[in-house]
Amino acid sequence: MRKMQVDHEAKIRCHKRLRAWLEVVTPEGEVVRTGGRTVKNVTGYDLTKLIVGSEGTLAVITEATLKLVPKPKATKTLLALFEDIVDSGKAISKILKNGIVPAKMELMDQASIEAVEAYEPTGLPTDVDALLLIELDGHPSAIKEEIREVEHQCRSVQAREVRVAQTDQEAAEFWKARKLVSPAIVRVKPTKISEDATVPRSKIPAMFAALKEIKATYNVDLVVFGHAGDGNLHPNIIADVRDREEMARVEQAVAAIFEAAVTLGGTLSGEHGIGTMKAPFMEMEVGIAGLDLMKRVKQSWDLMAF
Repeated sequence: MRKMQVDHEAKIRCHKRLRAWLEVVTPEGEVVRTGGRTVKNVTGYDLTKLIVGSEGTLAVITEATLKLVPKPKATKTLLALFEDIVDSGKAISKILKNGIVPAKMELMDQASIEAVEAYEPTGLPTDVDALLLIELDGHPSAIKEEIREVEHQCRSVQAREVRVAQTDQEAAEFWKARKLVSPAIVRVKPTKISEDATVPRSKIPAMFAALKEIKATYNVDLVVFGHAGDGNLHPNIIADVRDREEMARVEQAVAAIFEAAVTLGGTLSGEHGIGTMKAPFMEMEVGIAGLDLMKRVKQSWDLMAF
């Protein structure tokens, strides 16, 4: 498989959208290219999205060409602390409604903060219910105005404290804690069930409230963190697979998480894909007819090989 070469010294970043083209190999061994170099391309079916979204069930991707964008002229990072995770969700919604689109907007709940501080102390307070890490990028003068607006919106929903990083080193320290969450939480218990239920950004506060209720109802160690700016939350449950009674509660909690996300107009997965665990819940989101259509696409594609 050919790999895309990126000039890391120039610090060029990949755009989040897959743009341009794929090279794929079909079940018959034929090589097909999808998409193109143009900004717009509506010739025929959108095979790029079809193949990427099929999670490897339709073809093997042998090459992916991505759009690149230059590194922004400036960045600024802000840390906001909240006494209630639902308030952090309100802050997210208000920031986005005001037309500000952060480069990064990450959330850590109290359980993830406590785990990080026990694993590798970074100086974060463990008596808050949640924190937001927000990075803005773009023109220096625009960022200066936007960071003031972000701070105002956080304080308007009772943020306990807002800190704006004054140096790149201070910003790096803020982000270090977020990067430590995954290795930190598995030290608490050995089994990590990582989900990525995603909801519309306006429904983030409601999803946080639902997760708090699920945690209490099923008495599970639920840790919430994730890419809050796009509604892609990561409710992780840490448990011990050897404890059958606990795992039974975990399964019930996972089902409740999926149901809450779909009820709020969300999706079972924003990033991770479906796999075996989420497969039984697909009908809940796409319906019988939608699931049948996917099956027929797969069956039709497979028939081409015979």
